[in-house]
Amino acid sequence: MAEKVSMATGTQGKKSNADDGGPVSRGSESSLGGGGGTGSGGKDLKWLVLGAAGQLGREWVLALEKDGVDVAGLSRRDLDITQADEVQQAVTQIAPDIIINCAAYTKVDQAEIETGQAEAVNTLAPEIIARAAAATGALMVQYSTDYVFPGLPEHRRELPDGYPESYPPDPVNAYGRTKWLGEQQIRAQNGPHLIVRVSWLCGRYGNNFIGTMLRLAAERDRLKVVNDQFGCPTFAGPAVFNTRVLVEKGVRGTVHLSSGGVTSWYDFAREIFRLRGVDVALEPIPTSGYPTLARRPAWSRLDIRQLAGVPGTRILPWQDELECFLSDLP
Repeated sequence: MAEKVSMATGTQGKKSNADDGGPVSRGSESSLGGGGGTGSGGKDLKWLVLGAAGQLGREWVLALEKDGVDVAGLSRRDLDITQADEVQQAVTQIAPDIIINCAAYTKVDQAEIETGQAEAVNTLAPEIIARAAAATGALMVQYSTDYVFPGLPEHRRELPDGYPESYPPDPVNAYGRTKWLGEQQIRAQNGPHLIVRVSWLCGRYGNNFIGTMLRLAAERDRLKVVNDQFGCPTFAGPAVFNTRVLVEKGVRGTVHLSSGGVTSWYDFAREIFRLRGVDVALEPIPTSGYPTLARRPAWSRLDIRQLAGVPGTRILPWQDELECFLSDLP
């Protein structure tokens, strides 16, 4: 079972006690050490963003640079995060206070075939990064996924608010398993960490559902979209904003993050086309009508009430977030 969230205190260089399963507590927000807050938006600290060329990593680097924060962004070309020596050398040279790991193997179907590659990036690399972070007292922020949960159809009725952080993970595909194992490796290093689970991630950069729908609508007159898988989108910009709030407030442990509300892939696509004024025939189909290599969860909504309880976080309905997102696209 995932550890409960804590808002920990401490002094620079000491490890967080966020894994003790204790109650939520508010700590110092003036310094990072041992899991305390960053204060001043973290401008007096050094940040390292891994996976800096991806849709989430690019948002992180742009946001931090815009705010004048001391940030180093490394992409796959700059650093092989599956090599312990290279990671340790980079962390030693850059000496970050906070490490944001946005790197991930996210090809859900391909992970069923390239399981070794998925394990290297999603399981081994987080362990390596967490070990290097723990050795220096740096905070590690890791993004995980709704796919760590079983996503059973009946959970839509039993867990209408979504899966809480404490719900026992039980992934149904290789991608979810590798991400869940990566979470466990991070916790095993006993360093200060924040694991943020997101669902249906969409950003301005890289591949995602929104980009795929718009591309296909430009190529075809009719599209079929699954209407019996339910969850909620997470948009990269708001994800970065809310994660920064969590870091600054000293939140450690595991937190779920997404927009507000719930939808199906079909209704998500329909709203995308409505807002963009795209004229395309859209047909709802069951999961059985769209076979894939990897099994998909029928219910993957994340319970974000813990996130909403942290002062300063900003959560909007997914429809509003989508409208803002689309307004920024060319």
